[in-house]
Amino acid sequence: METIRRDLRELEDTHAITRSYGRVRIAEASSFESTLTYRKDHLADEKERIAQAAVDRLGAADTVFLDEGFHPLLVGRALPTDRDLTIITASLPTALEMCERPRTTVIVLGGRVRHVTAASVERWATRMLRDMQPDLAIIGANGVDLDGWLTTPHASVAEVKETALSVSQRALFVGSHTKFARSTLCRFGHARQFERIITGTELRSSIARRIVDAGGRLDRV
Repeated sequence: METIRRDLRELEDTHAITRSYGRVRIAEASSFESTLTYRKDHLADEKERIAQAAVDRLGAADTVFLDEGFHPLLVGRALPTDRDLTIITASLPTALEMCERPRTTVIVLGGRVRHVTAASVERWATRMLRDMQPDLAIIGANGVDLDGWLTTPHASVAEVKETALSVSQRALFVGSHTKFARSTLCRFGHARQFERIITGTELRSSIARRIVDAGGRLDRV
């Protein structure tokens, strides 16, 4: 019985289910988005490890696209401060934090700002991004299904992510183990498009094998 309770708590933590008054209900994965506050506090140790592993693959890149969301912001925080960098982002929280670095130039994509993530979307953002060619893109997702497709609940967000993937020289996916074996409404990319899929050691081996079989180059850190 305790094993069942533990499994239910884990499913609830990843928002796969909701519980109330003794009832368990499957969450609507195609539309759910966690808040920035939740993302900040949830799985903090795993996310820090993933962020550092992404920075370790920075190489000679001096222009970096940081996707919306807390995990790409963690990557931004871990970027070196002793070299000149240009950060491109649709995320207002990321832009505000990164612009405090004296050797970092920040370019913010214009557009409608979404309430949940405080990031710009739609054609103004994608039109501006299409005129750029970042050395490296750091991309997150709401879900990565077992066939390697990356998804997000909203088409406007998917369009920005898809554009960033198409214009960047290299791309890294960053996401905790809870992102895998999940799918939301809108596909925007596939695991094989990324130089590396970076996640935590908490990801089950069986799921990791499925992502690798789908063409993804997976690092568990």
